[in-house]
Amino acid sequence: MTPQGAPGRPGAAERAKELGELTLRLIRMPSVSGSEAAVADFVEERLRRLGFFEVFRLGDAVVARSDFGRDRRVLLAGHLDTVPDTVPPQPAELVDGAVTGRGAVDMKGGLAVLLRLAEHAVRGAEHDCTLVFYDQEEVGSHRSGMHRLSRLHPELLRADAAILLEPTGGWLEPGCQGSLRVSAAFHGRAAHTARPWQGVNAVEVALPAVERCASHKPEVVTLDGLRYPQALQVVGVAAGGDSNVVPDRCVVHLNARYAPNRTRDEVLAELRELLGPDARDLEVTLDSPAAPPSLGHRVLTRLSGLVGERVRPKLGWTDVGRLAQLGVPAANFGPGDPELAHGPRERVGLDELVEVYDVLERVMSG
Repeated sequence: MTPQGAPGRPGAAERAKELGELTLRLIRMPSVSGSEAAVADFVEERLRRLGFFEVFRLGDAVVARSDFGRDRRVLLAGHLDTVPDTVPPQPAELVDGAVTGRGAVDMKGGLAVLLRLAEHAVRGAEHDCTLVFYDQEEVGSHRSGMHRLSRLHPELLRADAAILLEPTGGWLEPGCQGSLRVSAAFHGRAAHTARPWQGVNAVEVALPAVERCASHKPEVVTLDGLRYPQALQVVGVAAGGDSNVVPDRCVVHLNARYAPNRTRDEVLAELRELLGPDARDLEVTLDSPAAPPSLGHRVLTRLSGLVGERVRPKLGWTDVGRLAQLGVPAANFGPGDPELAHGPRERVGLDELVEVYDVLERVMSG
């Protein structure tokens, strides 16, 4: 999977050293969600110093675009923020062929790959490139820098294809599931619990809908040879106040994960039917669009060919969904075991960093 070094190209050991040291440097810049200014400054300065990018700053999101007049444009993206560190903090170290510390996996390793690609691969790429470094990804999709960019400056995100360097362990995870969260209210009539026959318990009104939703098993959908399971969960039921009052209102919260061949409106119609006629005040509280795998696109086909059989569906939501909504075919591909993300023992191997870097360099070179 890793290409042989070309004449004049740094060898694997040198690439590993550079990527490891850069990852460690990024880890040592704390960037908990909402406090990314220092690392955004570092990225912006490093990109401007190269001299061939047009660089934009929106809050703590940084976008760099090359413009060599090439026929196609590829977008590469990663988020700057991390979740808060564990207590006691995990040491940031480069030891035993790996980098450790908060964000090593999610996703300072991916950021290091992006920066090194900017410095060593963009000028020789077959495509023009857009690099996006954005903030507040870990605190909700509608607070993130990618959301601001897509809403305020969608022209900066226009591209023929995109690769998001979320940690995938070097697997290609094209597209993503959609996520829809809704709430619905069920109404009754309040009464004293000593005389419940004078009221109507809203929890009892809601129970048939809760049972229908809890027992619903959406089908598994296969797209581009990848199996996307779907799921519906009752994630909250809230009712009542005083324990001596029959509750007159019960709110049910649902989370639906749906396959990329379905639309938000189709899923919402299905939820309305499951909730039934007693549901009132239906509200969509989160709407994160699905992204199709798009493996037939030239860039993603090439990426798929380079990783061989290491292709699997993305279970969960990432910003490839937002990019797909803008008409950009997108996939997830980055270094680091996602099972280690946000945990007390984040680590990313130097071999993982080199492998992902080399594959993306080949994708960019055509």
